[in-house]
Amino acid sequence: MFEAFDLPFVQRGLVEVLILAVPAGLLGTWIVMRGLAFFSHAVGTASFPGLVLAEGLGFATPLGAFGAALAFAAGTTALRGRRTGQDAVVALVLVGCLASGVILASDVFDSGASVETLLFGSLLLVDGGDLALAGGAAAAALLANVLIGQHWLRSGFDPGSAEPGQRLFDAILIGLVALATVAALTVVGALLVAALFLVPAVTARLLTERLLTWQLLSVALVALEGTVGLWLSVETDAPPGATIACVAGAVFALVAGARALRSLPRPALAAAALAALALLAGCGSSGNDEGKLEVVATTTQAADFVRAVGGEAVAVEQILQPNSDPHDYEPRPSDVEAAANAELVFVSGRGLDEWSEELLADSGSEAELVDLGALAPIDLGDDPHWWHDPRNAEAAVAGIERALAEADPSRKARFARNADAYLAELRALDAGIAACIDSIPPAQRKLVTDHDAFGYFANRYGLEVVGAVIPATTTQAQASAKDLSELAQTIEAENVKAIFPESSLSAAAAEAIARQTGVSAEYTLYGDTLGPEGSSGETYLGMEEANADAVVRGLTAGKRGCKPSP
Repeated sequence: MFEAFDLPFVQRGLVEVLILAVPAGLLGTWIVMRGLAFFSHAVGTASFPGLVLAEGLGFATPLGAFGAALAFAAGTTALRGRRTGQDAVVALVLVGCLASGVILASDVFDSGASVETLLFGSLLLVDGGDLALAGGAAAAALLANVLIGQHWLRSGFDPGSAEPGQRLFDAILIGLVALATVAALTVVGALLVAALFLVPAVTARLLTERLLTWQLLSVALVALEGTVGLWLSVETDAPPGATIACVAGAVFALVAGARALRSLPRPALAAAALAALALLAGCGSSGNDEGKLEVVATTTQAADFVRAVGGEAVAVEQILQPNSDPHDYEPRPSDVEAAANAELVFVSGRGLDEWSEELLADSGSEAELVDLGALAPIDLGDDPHWWHDPRNAEAAVAGIERALAEADPSRKARFARNADAYLAELRALDAGIAACIDSIPPAQRKLVTDHDAFGYFANRYGLEVVGAVIPATTTQAQASAKDLSELAQTIEAENVKAIFPESSLSAAAAEAIARQTGVSAEYTLYGDTLGPEGSSGETYLGMEEANADAVVRGLTAGKRGCKPSP
């Protein structure tokens, strides 16, 4: 049920949450008492542009987040006036920070794929630096609570008091909230950081009126809700920030509902809060294919090759799903669990699935890593889409056979038979596609696609790639208006017959250029991944057949198609 806690990355996340329970629980009580709830939520969200800048420019993300948090505090102070309420000012600056963060992520640093991680957290990113930062925030919160807590308490009951040094005490509280918030960003993300600081403290306030009891109960609730939330995030593959927020919200709803009924004494309410956590922790289970060799394959193509060679003797855990983009994939907890249990991990390599290195490190797996791209004899430099040349696929299949045979010698003969049969199909496919492309007049063999994913296909079959909507081998790049204008001019000058959208990308840009230039965008290619089950591209053989048919139809204005296999 709780096997997830055996994984190193979950253990680091758990330690992080337990440490953060101290500053979150202690400061949460002061946040509620001093009416800083909106500010504490806003300071986490406002740190988002700092996170994006740090990631984009390559310096420490906590430093960027803390700088943004301080800028947010300074901005709210500078804009506050007699005719503008504090909440309105906070909201105004908050919207600006969030909008600038999204613009930086998507348009400046081309890191839109990591927005989810920055906003909602990731267990896979917790490292020793995060633990040290959390420990520093915990120590600072404890020390301040002891030394100047009485001053915060006095101003909390009498906001209009003019105690000497009160502005300094308030500044220290706001600074500690910003520090602790930044320390929590890795686990819960910028958008849901209030789930650690605010909701447990509000829940605990329903159960007691004594400050010390309130603080201790808040710390306990953060620790328990955080632990259950982390476990649920692994079981459900959801971001940890979202699951922790849901757990905290559920506990608050139960306690608030019971209190509204006023039918239970406070000790019973406290017990109910803890019981809610137990109810949220359902029974998890992990299936296991007994007797089968457990392997992980990062991409759809690699998984298809492994299934073809391994057959029923191999249990393949495929990480990327059909029509998902390998260039911007963020590994999920279930991916790390799969890698931890695997004996072999097959990666596409050549930079396509660089995240697989982090995946293996987080899992603590001792599995052998097999880089299929490194086995491919045809190398076009920076282009990682090696499988679009069937000769490279043949080399990958041979490498898979060797790796499976070494891992399970008792089934060596079975793997050899499967590999030989599949290699025969690959050679027939290669010859069939070559014959189809040869039927296209040489002057018409000009290819324009969504991005530069078909260099190997073009190189193998004598096509000329004259342009792409995204002029890069990765979909994380973005085409400028100038790029699109030049592409349209190239299409007209080269008398290109068709633009080929890709199944895993939006066809909007390709279709817009097609309308502008008067060419076809009717035929879709499978570029980075196989297609979903039931589609023409659900297997590698089917994908390449479908691509060949689409290319022939597109470049001959639909006059003929291609059937490479008999």
